[in-house]
Amino acid sequence: MGEIEVATLVPVIVALIVAGAAIGFLAGLFGIGGGAISVPVFFELYRVLDYPEAVQMPMAVGTSLAVIIPTSLNSARGHYLRGTVDMALIKLWAIPVILGVVAGSVIARHADPVVFQLVFIAVAVINAAKLLLGGAGWRLADGLPGPGLQRVYGGVIGVLSALMGIGGGAITNLLLTLHGYDIRRAISTAAAVGVLIALPGTLGYIAAGWGKPGLPVDALGYVSVLTFALTIPTTLLTTRLGVRLAHSLPKRVLETGFGLFLLTVCARFVWDILA
Repeated sequence: MGEIEVATLVPVIVALIVAGAAIGFLAGLFGIGGGAISVPVFFELYRVLDYPEAVQMPMAVGTSLAVIIPTSLNSARGHYLRGTVDMALIKLWAIPVILGVVAGSVIARHADPVVFQLVFIAVAVINAAKLLLGGAGWRLADGLPGPGLQRVYGGVIGVLSALMGIGGGAITNLLLTLHGYDIRRAISTAAAVGVLIALPGTLGYIAAGWGKPGLPVDALGYVSVLTFALTIPTTLLTTRLGVRLAHSLPKRVLETGFGLFLLTVCARFVWDILA
């Protein structure tokens, strides 16, 4: 990155600071860890900086997971203090989620970059459709299944989250609301799931990218230290604002806002794949 002109770096730095604020706010508001915005933002950043195509998407995903570590901790704490996190479910999911994240990180070392985008699009579109349609007919059961199938759910959340670079919020929200969870309780629990995903996911992407050609000088595997450092300060400042708003907005407003946001992100990735 040493050859990038200052005129190019200044807007990139400003964009990261602003993106950090948005990531933190969305982490608190939707329980998503902020990955749904940080992945496309980081992806665009690495295109501007002219990183090799094989590096752009996995580095966006890996760096996003690193950013999710402090944001998910901050968001989960806020929701926990309000008593809306399902701690029994978190304890049951802990090991399966972590194992799923490890598996997703192994896949990341060998997968084509478009795989990351396709997984992101598929999961987000399904979730957005459910949210925007008001959940009509979108109910599998009025409660979660037995412990065995719940652990399978946890593993799936871990794998897909590692490939998408998110804290598991979009997937966790989808699964829980399909089983009759209130949107606020689902969002709160999803924030806690992000804590289980972010740390092992980051370590996995560091390992997956270690020694790969085309990485920038600030990279630890598929994690950009510079991006992390510029994004985190404003992220931490705005997470609590999102938590506060999540507990004051009507349920339907939360669902519609989350759905529209996911569709916007998907549209950007579809455009990139088809272009």
